[in-house]
This record gives sequence, C-alpha cells and structure tokens, in this order.
Amino acid sequence: MAEAPNLWEMCDLCTPWCLHTVATLRIAQHMEAGITEIGELARAAGSNAEMLGRVMVHLARKGVFERTEPGRFALNGAARGLLDPALLIGLDLNGIGGRMAYAWGTLPSYVRTGKPAYHEAFGMPFWEDLDAHPDIAASFDAMIGRTGHQDFDRDVSVTGGWEAVRTVVDVGGGTGATLAVVLGFHRHVRGILVDLPRTVARSAETFQAAGVADRVTTAAQSFFDPLPGGADLYLLRGVLNDWDDPEALAILKRCAEAARPGGRVVVLKGVLPDGSGSDGLPISMLMVGGKDRTVSEFREIARQAGLEIVAAGQQPSGYFVVECRTV
Repeated sequence: MAEAPNLWEMCDLCTPWCLHTVATLRIAQHMEAGITEIGELARAAGSNAEMLGRVMVHLARKGVFERTEPGRFALNGAARGLLDPALLIGLDLNGIGGRMAYAWGTLPSYVRTGKPAYHEAFGMPFWEDLDAHPDIAASFDAMIGRTGHQDFDRDVSVTGGWEAVRTVVDVGGGTGATLAVVLGFHRHVRGILVDLPRTVARSAETFQAAGVADRVTTAAQSFFDPLPGGADLYLLRGVLNDWDDPEALAILKRCAEAARPGGRVVVLKGVLPDGSGSDGLPISMLMVGGKDRTVSEFREIARQAGLEIVAAGQQPSGYFVVECRTV
C-alpha cells in the first residue's frame, strides 16, 4: 500500500514564496556577477541580510543554491534556472508573475462560483488590470511572446501547404513573435497583426529583428470587433483557451466573417485531442476564466461560428493544430 501523502508538506507555501522572493530580488543574477556573501548579496538586492540568509538556507536545503560555508552561497544547476528570462517572468512578483502568484488566493471564490474572482485580489478584472497598469501589461506581453516561450522557431503545417496562402492575419498575436516566424518560413506571405493598441505598439522590434517588417501591417483593435477582411488564413495561437464559450464563439465568428470564401482559420493551443481530458487547473482559469477544449467540444463551437474542421492532429513541430474552413 502506498504511503499516504503528508498534507502539511503538500500545503507548505514556504518554498514557493522563497523562490518568488529570490527571483524578484535577482539573487541568482547578483551571484552570477560574483557576489556570494550574504551581506553583500543583501546590499546588492536592497534587502535585510538576516532574512535573506534564512531564505537562502531554506532553498539550499531544498537543493536550490549551495551553501559553501556559513554566510556564503553558490549557484548550482537548479539555481541557474533562475537566470532563464522565461522562468524569471513567471516568478518576478513585480510583474505578471506577481499577478499569477496572488491570483491563487482567489481559488475558493472560483470554486464556489465557477467564475474567476481576479477582481477580488486586484480590484478589477484581468484585462482591465492590464489596461490600468502598463508595466504589468508589458510583462504579460513578454511572457506570452518570445521571451516567455521558447517554441516560436517551429513551422506550422496547413493542408495543401503554404503556397496558396498570400495573407495571414494573426488574431490576438501579441507582439508578433508567431507571425514573425511564419513570415520567416514563408517569404511570399504578408501578415497582419491584430491586438490591442498597447500591445501592437511593441511589435516593431519583433518584426525588425526577424527581417520581415516590410511584409507586416498592424491593426490596433480588439478581436471582438470586425477583423481585417479577405485574408487567406486567420491564425489563433493560445487565444481561445483564455475565454469561456460565449467569448470563444464570438472570436471565431469574427474570423469566419472576415475570411474570404473558403478561407481558413487555424487554431494552435487550447484544443486537445479527444480522450486526452481537459481536467487540469491552469492559472489562466483563475485569472480570466478560460479553458481548454477537446476537438469534439471545439467542433460544436466552430459549427455555430460558421466553420467546419477539415484537419486536426499533432504535427512534427509538436503543435496540436486544428484547421477550419468557412462554410
């Protein structure tokens, strides 16, 4: 018989908050620069030496950092993970990482009502919070962009290939990391990035760095408004899983309305193979109330939007992709 889990250990929040704290204070970065003594680390991080020392000892006992002698620490393999910009975004309490961490305190309300209670912690719903706090919005854009995701260098396959595609609209594409990759793989394609004004304003650097700026235009708008029309393909990457069914349906309807006859809508992320289950508890559910859907669940929403699924499956790139056409 398996040993019963220790409930106190399971609910101990000490280690997670210690990790958030050292990430926020950039302790690993200071150590990488050669500062290893706790007093010097505390001065560099603007913190209390005694309390920082307690945090470091705790993490060293958990295998993060190495305590080389009393009052002195070193980076080990686990601690070097804190140097990763992608991980740092999710742990830094001063940015979107703080919103993600404190949002867990709203879980009881979410379980009682089935509705996100993000506003209980931050005074307003998530998207309004981003509008009110540009620094948090910039952190969020970085997290969903190239800094926070390392899988933007893979091509996406579509039925019949990309040869017949001349224009692609990246709906809710953030600062354009995915669109830049698509245009980099397919030099004959032109792109349109659709996202809110504060987000597309940060896209120029992405497109310039990828060498595709001459083939991109932007539409600074909500994807609940009419989309740029007549494109061959409308791309939704990690968008629909941020919304409940009514909003997901509205987004798909906008894509179907805008697509030329026979145009395609391609969905990356947020749709799961049938039978895989969608019973997890991602932080996005607490923050915005979204959810993943199986192919069968998605098929019904797509049908209501005027779309039919023509392909769905795992690609060599690793993406699970669902491709729809207008009907």
